Amino acid sequence: MALQTEVVTETVTVYIMGKRYEVPKGLTILKAMEYAGYRLVRGVGCRGGFCGACATVYRKAGDFRLRVGLACQTVVEDGMYLTQIPFYPATKAIYDINALRPTAEAILKHYPEVTRCLQCGTCLKVCPQELDVMRYIAAAMRGDIAKAADLSFDCIQCGLCTSRCPAEISHYHVAMLARRLYAKHLTPPAPHLTQRLEEIKAGKFDAELEALMKADKETLRKLYAERDIEPEELVPTKTDED
Repeated sequence: MALQTEVVTETVTVYIMGKRYEVPKGLTILKAMEYAGYRLVRGVGCRGGFCGACATVYRKAGDFRLRVGLACQTVVEDGMYLTQIPFYPATKAIYDINALRPTAEAILKHYPEVTRCLQCGTCLKVCPQELDVMRYIAAAMRGDIAKAADLSFDCIQCGLCTSRCPAEISHYHVAMLARRLYAKHLTPPAPHLTQRLEEIKAGKFDAELEALMKADKETLRKLYAERDIEPEELVPTKTDED
C-alpha cells in the first residue's frame, strides 16, 4: 500500500467581515474569501484588475491606517482585517449630455466640489490603475475636456479615489462626464461608422450572420482563431508628430 503524503500548506490568519479565518499564504483577497466559504455574487467581475468591481478596505496587522485596493490584485497578509465595498456612494450627477457643452461650466455645474481640490495627491496614490487623477481633475476644472478625457481614459470606476479624498470629490464620475463630453462634442465624426450602419440597415451582412448562427462549434472556433483582429487598413500609421 502506497503511503499517503500530507501536503502542508503555509497559512495566514485573516479577518473577513470581523470573523477569523485561516487561508493559504499567497492568495489574493478575492480567492481568500472564496477559500473561506464566501460565495461572491457581488463585488467580483473580471478578476484581472480591469473592471473595478472588487474594491476592498483593509488594515494590516499593527497598522492603524485603513488601506484600499482591488481584491483580485491584493495579496492577503497575516493579521489582515478586510471587507469589501462593491459600491461606493459617491455623488453622481444626472444630466442630458446633448444639452451640455464641453466647457468648465458643465463640469462645475454638475460637480462643483472639484473646486475644493487640495492638490494633495491622495487620489493619485490610491488609484489601482496609477492614473494621474489629480491632473485630470485640474484639467476638468479649467475646461480642458480633451486632456481630462485622455488622462482618465483607463479609469475602471472602482471609486477608490473618492473613498480617500479629503475634499470628497467624485473623481471617477467627473472623469466619465469629461469623456462623454469629449465623445459627444469634440470627437470628429467617423464617416466609416455611418457607412457601416447604412450597410447593416440595407442587409449587407444578413447572409453572413445567418451562416454564423447555423455553424457548429468547431467551425466557429476555427473562424474565431483565424479572424483578422485589426485589418492593416485600419491600423494608424505612426508619424513624426506622434
